[in-house]
Amino acid sequence: MSDASHSPESSLSDLNQAIARLKDKLTLATKAMEEVRQDRARLETKIADAQNRIQHILSRLPEQTDTRQLNLLATDEPNPTISGDDHEPTTH
Repeated sequence: MSDASHSPESSLSDLNQAIARLKDKLTLATKAMEEVRQDRARLETKIADAQNRIQHILSRLPEQTDTRQLNLLATDEPNPTISGDDHEPTTH
């Protein structure tokens, strides 16, 4: 008793269809990987550009020895205490 769905021709056809599906999936995966690679390259370029802009901004800042700048992060000066003074310190 030979079943037509299990004939060698049918099995070969099923195998060819499975191979075709795998090829399609592999093509899609390859395209997706290429898109990811291109996105990564674009992001790396953006990061490098941002680093260059930051470096340019930092190079334009005054040197630490420049006495014209305010050292807002200094820890050697005590914080002024305001007792009975209703004036708020300004930030501008």
